[in-house]
Amino acid sequence: MFSDDSDWRFSDDFGELGMHLDVPYVPTDERVVQKLLKLGAVDSSDLLFDLGSGDGRIVVQAALEFGARGVGVEMDPGRVAEASAYAAQMGVDDRVEFFEEDLFLTDFSRATVVTLYLLHSANLDLRPRLLGELRPGARVLSHAFDMGEWRPDQRINHSGINLYMWVIPARVGGSWYWQGSDGQEFLVELEQTYQRIRGRAWINGQDAGLRAVLWGDLLELIFHPESLEPLSIIMHCRGDELMVLKGDRRGIVAGRVAPAETGS
Repeated sequence: MFSDDSDWRFSDDFGELGMHLDVPYVPTDERVVQKLLKLGAVDSSDLLFDLGSGDGRIVVQAALEFGARGVGVEMDPGRVAEASAYAAQMGVDDRVEFFEEDLFLTDFSRATVVTLYLLHSANLDLRPRLLGELRPGARVLSHAFDMGEWRPDQRINHSGINLYMWVIPARVGGSWYWQGSDGQEFLVELEQTYQRIRGRAWINGQDAGLRAVLWGDLLELIFHPESLEPLSIIMHCRGDELMVLKGDRRGIVAGRVAPAETGS
């Protein structure tokens, strides 16, 4: 990102720096920063990466007001120096750090929250890495620009500006089998497109209607077997296992019996 020229001109040649900076630097209003961090429920347990961190205001506010640790990634060395000085001035330099680096090459896999104020095309370029490298349950927050066909889990409008949040979904596509504590046998086949899930289910070999909801690494399966009350099971996704989290079935583990089909 680069310093804010009034005409936002792009250039492939930044002289001795040899940089190609893909996104114009436009500071985020402090009130928007506040709304964005609240949308992501950022707290002291989080490690936030701001990709294209500019003057550091998102990272600093996340540390100062929400207690998070933060990392800012920025290609302009002047902005990196400015952000580091700002963090020291606000007394949070022990919780944050800033790096001069290409945001498209940065290893952000440790992040629990990633914040973006880029362009739509940049978001789309980052989308495969966000989905593939962040852990399920991590949040992605974007100011103004969406992720195309990957629909947000939440969106709010603040003073005419759209703010978006996505929760990284676990990969649950495929077939799963488990036996309940009462001996009932469950077979579930799921198709996944990002966080959207559809599928079919059988209980003891009998067709059971199914509705599935995925939120990060939590999967709720709601069965509607004929002539019986609906049955809701909440499961924690752990790679090739699903563990039941509540009721008399708690602790029961489902195993994957077919390759994942994520559609993402």
